[in-house]
Amino acid sequence: MAVFRSEVIVTLSLNPLATTFRRRPYFSPLKPRAAIQQLKPASGDGHKAHNSKSAAICDSLRLLEWDAVCDLVSSFAGTQLGRETVKAQLWSAVELSYEETKMRLEETSAAIEFINYGSGGMDFAGIDVLLVKSAIGQASKGFPISGLEAIAVACLIEFAENLQATFEGAVKEDAAWYNRFMPLAEVMMNVSICHSLVASVKKIIDEDGYVKDSASSELKRYRDQVLIVERKLYLLMDKLARNNRNESSSLEVCNVDGRWCIKYMSNKLENFDGLLLSSSGSDYLVEPIAAVELNDELQQARALAAKVEEDVLSQLTDKMLAELGSIQNLLDTMIQLDAVAARAKYGIEYGATYPNIFLPCEMIRSLTVDGDSGLNGTSSKPSFSHHQREWKLYLQKAYHPLLLKQYRENLENARKALTNAASDLRRKKMQGKSMATDDSDSYLDSMKLSILQMERRPPIPVDFAISAKATVLVITGPNTGGKTVSLKTVGLASLMSKAGLYVLASEPAKLPWFDAVYADIGDEQSLTQSLSTFSGHLKQISAIRSNSTSNSLVLLDEVGAGTNPLEGAALGMSLLESFAESGSFLTIATTHHGELKTLKYSNHVFENACVEFDEDSLQPTYRILWGIPGRSNAINIAEKLGLPYRILSTARKLHGKTSAEINEIIIDMESSKQDFEQNLKDAQHYLMLSRRLQQDLLMARERVTKHSDTLRKSKAQSISEFAVMARSILHTKLQQYRQSAVAQSTSQSTTVDNSEFKKQNLKLIASSNCSVEQTKSSDIGKTSPDKLLRIPEVGEKIVVPSLGKEAVVLQVLPSKGEIIVQSRNIKLRLKLKDVVASE
Repeated sequence: MAVFRSEVIVTLSLNPLATTFRRRPYFSPLKPRAAIQQLKPASGDGHKAHNSKSAAICDSLRLLEWDAVCDLVSSFAGTQLGRETVKAQLWSAVELSYEETKMRLEETSAAIEFINYGSGGMDFAGIDVLLVKSAIGQASKGFPISGLEAIAVACLIEFAENLQATFEGAVKEDAAWYNRFMPLAEVMMNVSICHSLVASVKKIIDEDGYVKDSASSELKRYRDQVLIVERKLYLLMDKLARNNRNESSSLEVCNVDGRWCIKYMSNKLENFDGLLLSSSGSDYLVEPIAAVELNDELQQARALAAKVEEDVLSQLTDKMLAELGSIQNLLDTMIQLDAVAARAKYGIEYGATYPNIFLPCEMIRSLTVDGDSGLNGTSSKPSFSHHQREWKLYLQKAYHPLLLKQYRENLENARKALTNAASDLRRKKMQGKSMATDDSDSYLDSMKLSILQMERRPPIPVDFAISAKATVLVITGPNTGGKTVSLKTVGLASLMSKAGLYVLASEPAKLPWFDAVYADIGDEQSLTQSLSTFSGHLKQISAIRSNSTSNSLVLLDEVGAGTNPLEGAALGMSLLESFAESGSFLTIATTHHGELKTLKYSNHVFENACVEFDEDSLQPTYRILWGIPGRSNAINIAEKLGLPYRILSTARKLHGKTSAEINEIIIDMESSKQDFEQNLKDAQHYLMLSRRLQQDLLMARERVTKHSDTLRKSKAQSISEFAVMARSILHTKLQQYRQSAVAQSTSQSTTVDNSEFKKQNLKLIASSNCSVEQTKSSDIGKTSPDKLLRIPEVGEKIVVPSLGKEAVVLQVLPSKGEIIVQSRNIKLRLKLKDVVASE
């Protein structure tokens, strides 16, 4: 049974992660069966049914080696309680609902985002949760905590504070991080940090967990007294040892139970003024009489110092009691975060993929919608995308987690062995030891070659793409071809996704949410129950058949094996048809019976697949060929191995012409399938190439358009600049011409013909598009040419046409062709062409 915490637990604020945490209390280490059987019905038939289901699930998890996966994931936790929590959560994953599974996956995704954001942000290895747990237990019972426990509590609080600061810093940097870190962010933002307790601990306790001298004046006085007495005892013992040392004996100063003594080693005990504490052979332990009083004084001083230390720690415990609920809550939160971080670190380390899970009932509903739309000729829009409806289970390049772990460990061990061997060789050469250089070099070369071969032969992934309309998948093929590993890979991937773990497959990974995963794999012979292999399989399959539902995954290895082939094939066909009718959402079975391959042609919910076998190398390729039934390879293999032709001919006759023709058809199907897959790969390659070329073409087109726009703008800018330059030159020439005309008119005598001067100025004004004809107000009327061209004098009144008002001339600037006038309180600088004389 599960053992629950008895300490006080403070409830966090209502948020998704807090709800998840509180939904499942923290468990002590559980055995697998205990983790599954936490919730039991009270009694009666329901109790027996639950026991049967729990036993079937437990046996299935054992066959799938789920406990090894739990151990692997828990190894990524930083604390002991975190590792235990990971195991308990993974073992109890069989009870999770669809919503709880989605929440677990969201937690894992948030932890991956946070780890990628700040390296080392979720490393809980520096927290001693066992000491914190001990401190909480001591304080709750009224006992003073130790210095090490106080330091552990302070470290826990500081770690939580740093974690919270990292969250807050990320959110300040970019508010979008808050949603990425959900639901972890809300938990960390709302956690209570006891700053005052940390300050109190650091003020009293040093880094090694000892109470500081500065914690109390009494403590410092008693510790000083201890040092003084110890100094006196040291001098006394040194003097006694020197005075009593002789050639036939040896003396050694030692400390026994806090009292200074002398260990006297001699064949006989000579006269020595002291108390004999013990003797063993020729060794005597003596407390000198002269040291008894000082030892008593030392013991008394130490006792007083210890009493003061206990008082100091009791005061610190009282402060901790006031925050005990917050500390317990903080510890539980850190343990849960450690468990979430372990799931995330496992996914990062192994390059796992987020699994897109869906409810089987949604798949069935979407298929029903498709069927209805096809019958009625109308279209509808189901909730699932086309790709999700197309595949019931879609896993590409899926790895068995334990095989991948074993491969990595073997490769790492081989590399370490190579490094150690090279280091030993260098050390021996530095020490000048003689050795056969050729042998050592060849040994290192062989190790390097072995590592290279291991790197070139990693575990082979399997591909699963099961049609949405398929309910039973039958996989055939030779022994050691990878059928059982494929079964376990699918089963473990389904369990991992349900437990909130990423799966070891390439994107996208789509799996149904199964309410349970049942498996019958391997040799189930039981000597204790007097069951044969066949009986053991039937017992397990019977339990699976009675407990599986329309939301379950059933994995059957070598169905119908262990008995007469004809009877086994018939029984296997009947079992699979039973599962197809109402047994499970998806059943995957492996078999050697050829009769099971024919089920696909009589029932559309069946699908065939086989593991590929290379007849040239006589080795399986561990690849699954979909839609193709497996064929017999025994006679062909025997021929490759050199069996006499007469025997092979007789075997083929006994096997039958029909079977040979079926094998030929299967061979053609395999060849066509391989050609199709190759053509599909080529088509995908060319499609990607065409998309890349199209992208390059669009980018080139965009660059040409941008270049054309740039050239057009550059030309327009050049024309504009030349136009401005031309206008400036014309304006300058016009100004010069006007100035020369004004100067000429000033220097000429009054006999100059005013009419000729007027004509020249009128031509100049017309050519520069600067007509000075202005419409005056009704009381001013039109200006005569004589008034327009005469240069006014200082003090004369003139009319400013642009203002429609009169102004007084203050200054005349003939060289610039300008005058300065004043109209009421406004002074203006005007061109001569812009004014007329007042009548």
